[in-house]
Amino acid sequence: MGTSINTGSDKQTYYKLGLYAQNNDSPEALAATFFNGASMHGDLALVEASLSARAFFNLVNLGVPFPRDEFGQYIGYKADHYPLRRATSCGPYPSKEMCMALIKEVINRNIKVYENRVAVSLLTVDENGEKRACGAIAINRNNNEKPEFEVFTAENVIFAVGGPGSIYKTSVYPNVHTGAIGLALKVGAKAQRLPESQYGLASIKFRWNVSGTYMQFVSTSPDGKSDPQEFLRPYFKTVGDMNSMIFLKGYQWPFDSRKAAGGSSIIDILVYIETVLKGRRVYLDFRENGAELDFAELNSEAYEYLEKSDTLFGTPFERLQKMNPGAITLYEDHNIHLVNEPLEIAVCAQHNNGGLAGNLWGESLNIKHLFPIGEVNGSHGVYRPGGSALNSGQAGTFRASEFITAKYAEDSLNTTAAQETAEQSIAELQELLDNTEKQNWQTEREESQLRMRSGGTHIRDAKLLNTAVAGAWRQVERLNTLGVPTDNIDDTAEALQNRQLCLAHAVYLDATLQQVKDGVGSRGSALTIDPDGQKCHDQLNDEWRFQLENQDFRDKVMESELSVPGKIIHQWIKRRSMPHSDGWFENVWADFREKKIYSQED
Repeated sequence: MGTSINTGSDKQTYYKLGLYAQNNDSPEALAATFFNGASMHGDLALVEASLSARAFFNLVNLGVPFPRDEFGQYIGYKADHYPLRRATSCGPYPSKEMCMALIKEVINRNIKVYENRVAVSLLTVDENGEKRACGAIAINRNNNEKPEFEVFTAENVIFAVGGPGSIYKTSVYPNVHTGAIGLALKVGAKAQRLPESQYGLASIKFRWNVSGTYMQFVSTSPDGKSDPQEFLRPYFKTVGDMNSMIFLKGYQWPFDSRKAAGGSSIIDILVYIETVLKGRRVYLDFRENGAELDFAELNSEAYEYLEKSDTLFGTPFERLQKMNPGAITLYEDHNIHLVNEPLEIAVCAQHNNGGLAGNLWGESLNIKHLFPIGEVNGSHGVYRPGGSALNSGQAGTFRASEFITAKYAEDSLNTTAAQETAEQSIAELQELLDNTEKQNWQTEREESQLRMRSGGTHIRDAKLLNTAVAGAWRQVERLNTLGVPTDNIDDTAEALQNRQLCLAHAVYLDATLQQVKDGVGSRGSALTIDPDGQKCHDQLNDEWRFQLENQDFRDKVMESELSVPGKIIHQWIKRRSMPHSDGWFENVWADFREKKIYSQED
C-alpha cells in the first residue's frame, strides 16, 4: 500500500555511490553532492553516502537485478546534472523490484506481518523526563462487523509511513498511499524542512510523472471537451521557442524556481494558471502535432536530440512509439490509450524532502525509541539528486537496526505505563465511535486537499497562505468534535485517518507560511510571489513577480514542533557542517569495539 511498490517512471533511478570503472568517487564526494543541495545537515549527508554501497549490495544480494558487466562492475550513468556515473536502474519499476525482494526476505525469515491494519494512534510514555515511543494502536480493516482496535506495544517503533500523500489534491503519490506523519506530529515529534517538497507535471487519471516528445498541450473547459485551446502558444514568440521549451521540460522534470524566468519551469506555471486559477483542464495530446510545428525551428539541443534518436518525423504518438514504447504500454495497462485519447495532467506533489527530524542513527530528536525511516524522515536538503530517496531509505534502515541492536536490545519499557497510555488512547477513540454527530470523511478530505492546492503547492502566496492556515486550524478543531462513522469499517478507518491528515496539512501550511514570512524567497520547487520581485514572464502580469532566494537560509534548517493544537513552534537552526574524516585505524577500531560510535551527541 506504499509509494515504493506502486510507483516508478520510464527510467526510475537509484542514486548511489559510483562503483564503475575509474569513477574516483568516495563517501565524502557523494556526501558533498547531498550537502550542496542546501539546508541539509552535513553529518546526515555523510551517513547516507557512507551506507550507500552497503545498502545497494544488500539489494543485489537479495536479487534486485541491477545491471553489471562481464567483470562484475555495476554500471552507472549521470543523472540530474550531478557529477559522476552514480545513477542506476533496472527498468520501469526499480522500487517495486526492491520491495518484492525485501518482502521475499521477510517471508523467508518468517517475520509476522499484520496486514490490512491502519495505524490511528502513536503511543508514548514519559521516561526520565523525556518522551518515549512505546507502540501504536491500529484498526483492523479485516473485521467489518464492528470497529476493532488492536494495541501493539514495543520497545522500539520504526516509523516508515512514507510521504504525506493524501494531503494533496493533485499528487503523484499512488491512490493507495495515504501517509501518516500526522500521528507523530500529534504526539509532538519534531519535524524539519516541511515546506521543501518537489512538484512536477504528472497524469492524474493514472498517477505518473510525464515528459514529452513535442505533443500538444491543450486546455478545455471543465467538461473536458468544449473550448479546446493550445494555450501555451500565446506565451512564446515562435512555435520553435515553445516546442524547444517543452523539450527542456521533458528532462528537467521537477518544477524548479531557478528555471521559472526564461527556463522550462514556465511550463508548470502556465499549467497551474490554466488548472487552478482558470479552472480549466489540461491535456497532453499525442494524436497530432501542434499547429505550425517545424523541426527546423527547434533550438540546437532539441533538434540534435531528436536527430540522434531518429525521430524527426510523424505525430507525437509515433515519436513516442519510437523513443519510449514502454510508456505507451504502461498507460494501456491502466486503460489509457494515447493513440486515440488525450492524457489529462496537472502540476502534482511528488516527494517531500522534509519530514520528521532524526539524528545520525535515524532516531527522533525529541522522542526516544522512535525511528522515522524513509521519506517521512526529513533528511534531504532543498535539492537532491533524483533517486537519492531510495538510497536514503535503505541506509536509514541499516542505521536504525544497528543502533537498536547495540543500544536498545534489552527490555526497558515500563509496560504498566505503556498499557495505561494505550487504555487512555482506546477510550478517546471509543468516544469518536460513540459520538452521534458523524464526520463525512469524503467531504472533509476534499476540503483539506483543495486547501493544499491553493496554498501549499509550488506557488507560495502570503495572502493565500494566511487564509489557508486559518482555515486549516478551524478544520482541525471541527474534526476534534466530530465522531466517525461505524457502519462500514473502511469508512471508519478513512475518517480516523482524516484526523491525522488534517493535522498534518495544517502543520505543513503553517510551516510554509512561516518560511514565506521569514523571507526565504523562491528556492527548490517553490516560487514565492512578491509584487516587488522579479518578473516571471513578459506575457504574465505583475501578479506573477516572484521573490529571489535569500541564500543566507541555505545554511539553516527550519524545525517545527507542535506544542498544543494550533500552536506550532518554528525555529531556524544553523545546519551542521560536513565532517571530514581522517581517522587512525587503531583508534577507530577501538571506538567501534567499545561501542563509542553509538553516542547520541550531535
